Amino acid sequence: MLTAPLRRLGVEPARPRFVARWPHAHWLAVASVCLGAFMGQLDASIVTLTFPALSRQFGESLAGVQWVSLSYLLTLVALLVPVGRLADAVGRKLVYLYGFAVFTAASAACGFADSLPLLVGLRVVQAVGAAMLQANSVALVTTSSPRGSMRAALGVQAAAQAIGLALGPTLGGVLVAGAGWQWVFWVNVPIGLIAIAAGRYLLPRTRQRAGTRQIDWIGVALLGTSSTALLLALSGLSGLDAPVWLVVILFMSAVGAGVGFVLRQRAAAEPMIDLNLLRDPAVAGGLVAAMLGYLVLFGPLVLIPVLGGSVVAAGLVLTSLPVGFALAATFGGNRWPDRRRAVVGGLTCAVVLIPLCLLPLTDPLLAISLAVLGIGLGLFTPANNAIVMAAIPAARSGVGGGLVNMARGLGTTLGVASVTLALHGVGPRAAFVVLMAVAVALAVVSRRQSA
Repeated sequence: MLTAPLRRLGVEPARPRFVARWPHAHWLAVASVCLGAFMGQLDASIVTLTFPALSRQFGESLAGVQWVSLSYLLTLVALLVPVGRLADAVGRKLVYLYGFAVFTAASAACGFADSLPLLVGLRVVQAVGAAMLQANSVALVTTSSPRGSMRAALGVQAAAQAIGLALGPTLGGVLVAGAGWQWVFWVNVPIGLIAIAAGRYLLPRTRQRAGTRQIDWIGVALLGTSSTALLLALSGLSGLDAPVWLVVILFMSAVGAGVGFVLRQRAAAEPMIDLNLLRDPAVAGGLVAAMLGYLVLFGPLVLIPVLGGSVVAAGLVLTSLPVGFALAATFGGNRWPDRRRAVVGGLTCAVVLIPLCLLPLTDPLLAISLAVLGIGLGLFTPANNAIVMAAIPAARSGVGGGLVNMARGLGTTLGVASVTLALHGVGPRAAFVVLMAVAVALAVVSRRQSA
């Protein structure tokens, strides 16, 4: 008797007919995905504001507390592509909805954690749900939108991400200062419940599916090992209590697992990543640029809260970055070709970070510079996403979206680790120099993409 209800749990629910027949129904789907984009970035930016409070409560160093973010990001990076493959096979809407359920339940549990190891473990569970969301977000937007509306839809999604980033620092500062760090996680719960309902009734069922359900678990393990070893090594250099010999072994393990991952993808009958996709310069260059862009985006989110001053003031300064991002992603350069918009955005990022490497770090300078940095990233990100997704077949859009989000996750992870390393080794000025160097690389890669 339970067979039929259980079977229905594995079937994508259809939208109401009046929704499906509406000529602009794709914008309802985009709006539903935007809830996930908003919540994902809200969580990513708001958690960094808890670092000082978590350090005090659990008696841990910044290098230890940063694993509240890094454990989440490492799990996310390792799972994005395999989850994208799974979604291409069983249905993107189905995986997306279950991802929201896992993420929301884990968010509620994080607020009850009474030790740092437990909190880190719950963040891993939360990242599993986030992977189910993020691996599908770009794919759901691109497969739901007509070709002529794709960049505009991706721009709206990027703006939703930016709004989440914008609210994160300010809301996080207020919540940590007034209610406690637990509310940084509990704020996800009502948003998640609304998003589950919206996804159920507004997202279309998957029209094109890949012809396989096999997942390259050996590739998953190698990618997870490589990324985890690399971040552990960087964390050891940035202040985590680890001997030099262990850091060297971790770096060697990261390289060895990374090489093994590439070889595995070439030999596997059903590779996790189709290396043929990466032979397209638009895809390979776009993924590198996405990683660099998110490193520049998330570096300041870790750096600003530890510069000193109140957590509320840090949140207000940080808000200028995602506000600039949201405005540019929605309204900036809409008549420009994607490649030109990406180049202008990359150059803007490189130029605006120069004053932060040379001048006194006052709040007005930080706010203005971060706003312009956000504008540059807001010009670049949706244009770069559109370039990558346009080069990937629709039936592989889940894998393509997973690749884009994996590149973002790697950039986010490296942003957290590299800024912490620079702070530990030299100081805030060195961290801004690192960010400027990455922004210059972003401008160069974007320029070569347009050549």
